[in-house]
Parts: sequence; structure tokens; C-alpha cells
Amino acid sequence: MQENIGFIGLGNMGEPIAANLIAAGHSLKVYNRTASKAEPLKAKGATIVATAAEVATPGGIVFTMLADDRALDQVCTAEASFVETLGHGGVHVSLSTIAPATAKHLAEHHRKHGVDYVGSPVFGRPEAAAAKRLWICDSGPAAARERVRPLLAAIGQRTYEFGDDPAAAHVVKLCGNFMIAAALEALAETFALAEKNGVDPAAVSQMMGETLFACPIYQIYSKLIVDGQFEDAKFRLALGLKDMSLVAQTAAASNMPMPLVSLVRDRLLASTAKGRADWDWTALALDVAENSGLRKAAAR
Repeated sequence: MQENIGFIGLGNMGEPIAANLIAAGHSLKVYNRTASKAEPLKAKGATIVATAAEVATPGGIVFTMLADDRALDQVCTAEASFVETLGHGGVHVSLSTIAPATAKHLAEHHRKHGVDYVGSPVFGRPEAAAAKRLWICDSGPAAARERVRPLLAAIGQRTYEFGDDPAAAHVVKLCGNFMIAAALEALAETFALAEKNGVDPAAVSQMMGETLFACPIYQIYSKLIVDGQFEDAKFRLALGLKDMSLVAQTAAASNMPMPLVSLVRDRLLASTAKGRADWDWTALALDVAENSGLRKAAAR
């Protein structure tokens, strides 16, 4: 069934996801704070609106893909927000990586307006989004999840269900991003150790990616680190730092020590201090190399 859909947030991930919803035959109204980023979707049939509230149709569906908790909270709780326009029977599908506590707060706010909040954060870089190859975590009211299931199928390769708690999917997303960050640290240290001892990191990357660690994360990120194309950001280092801060906050609220997240967060923080916030988060490998004496530290 075709749906009238609103979409807020057209960055590296949001734009290709919205394009795939259009390609699946759905009518989209789109909003982005930087309006020029919406222009490619206009040519594909989307309607560009002037405010976030205007994307919503009463009883319809709105997707959001925003950078952080603050941005999402602002568009949801602003006066005359899209949540109010959606009203009874409306569904908000939140694709963003946010704190579970924020998801709980927003779900409660939505219920006051008769709107269901569905947490649906995604795994995958922009090229995966464009190819409809995202992995999607999903949680929230069962009827709302059933309604949006065909839409998620139009943007990803598989959706994993995590029950009725709207925050659950966001917990899973943070867990996954923590595991990726830990893998980046392991790869960076491995390649530095190899290079310090005269072994070609590219050769190590090939062997490990074809044998013990033959999985997408190690294969994709090994190549990115070895090639050193850090300034071509598909996932900005600043966003990685934000996510690891959310993991640390969630762990603290759960009375759970996570020493490894403290390490990778500090690595990302050090990289930010060196002016790399807008580089890809694989640039944390440069900090490892610098600490190992393999590279000169960047000038601030």
C-alpha cells in the first residue's frame, strides 16, 4: 500500500533512504535545515516543504534521520511540531542513533498526541543506504511496527525486531557502534604493530580479512585504514565521538563499567582535538600511528 510519508534530515544517509522510498512508489514531503540538500529529491518527485512540521499528514508516517539527540528532540517537541500534526494514528519512524533515555522521553511525548514512536536505527554506510542494503533494528508498538514493515523493506535488506519498548532498538544500535569502534581500535593497533616491525599492513589486512576475520566490518574498515583516505568522510569522526559518549552514558546509567568504550572515546576525542572532527572516524588510526612514532602529530 502506498503511504504519504514525511522525511526530515537529508544528510549522507537520509537522502539515499528517502530516494529509495520514492523509488518504491511512495509520496514524500521532505525537509532539511539546509534546503539545498533536498533539491536532488525534488527531481525524483519529492515535495520540498519550508518547515519540519509541514512534512506530516494527519494519521500518516514521518521518518527522521538526524545527527543527534538534541536535533531530534527539537523537531519533535517544538511548538506546532510534526508530532502534533500527525496526531492520532500517526507513526514516527526514528532512524537516528540516539540515547535510549531520549527514545523513552520522546515516546512518552508522542503518546500524549496519539502518535506511535518506532525506533528503527540502521547499520550501514551511505553506499549501503543507496543500494538498499541496510541492516535495521526495530522496536516499538506492535501495530505500528507492522504498518511500517513494508517501508523498512524498501530501504534495507533485513529488519530485526526487538519488541515493544521503543528504546530497545536504540540500545542495540549503540551496542553495534561500540563493537565497530572497538574493531577500529584493534585494526589500528594491529597495523601499527605490523608496520613497526617491518611488515606491510596491507598484507596483514588481506590475510586477516580472508581468514580469521572474514566479515564485512573487518574487511571494509581494514581497507579504509590501510588506504588512508581519512578525509573522505562517510561517517564523521564527530558522530563517532557522540555515539561513544552515548554508550558511556548508557553504561553509567546501567551501573556497568565499560573500560574499552572509555579508551575508544578518548581516542576519538584526541582526534577531534587535532582537527579531524569532520574526517571519517577511521582517522582514529592516525592517533594510534602518531602515538607509535610512525607519523608526526598533526599541528593544531
